[in-house]
Amino acid sequence: MNEAESSPRIGQVVRVLQGREVEQYMIIIGVVDNRFVLLADGEKRKYDRPKKKNVHHIKLMDYISPEVQNSLLETGRVTNGKLRFALSKFVNEAVTDLKEDQLDGERRCN
Repeated sequence: MNEAESSPRIGQVVRVLQGREVEQYMIIIGVVDNRFVLLADGEKRKYDRPKKKNVHHIKLMDYISPEVQNSLLETGRVTNGKLRFALSKFVNEAVTDLKEDQLDGERRCN
């Protein structure tokens, strides 16, 4: 994994690997330092109260939401609705594609 892939970026979707929100998808809304990031999903974790998370406890996905990234870079804020929209868009597109790829060899008729 090269440096560009391993460094968290604002607006990037992550999957939580450890903690109370395990297996949930969230978006990076801030980078504290090279060890911690701030995560929000717009539903349980709102923009105003993000979760501070160790980067070793998350998996960086290969998707950066342009809506969230542009909003944060231009105004410094993002709405919770925009976070929810970006996550639902990611889950509908990327996650369903991953599940279809995994099922290709496992389909059987019983």
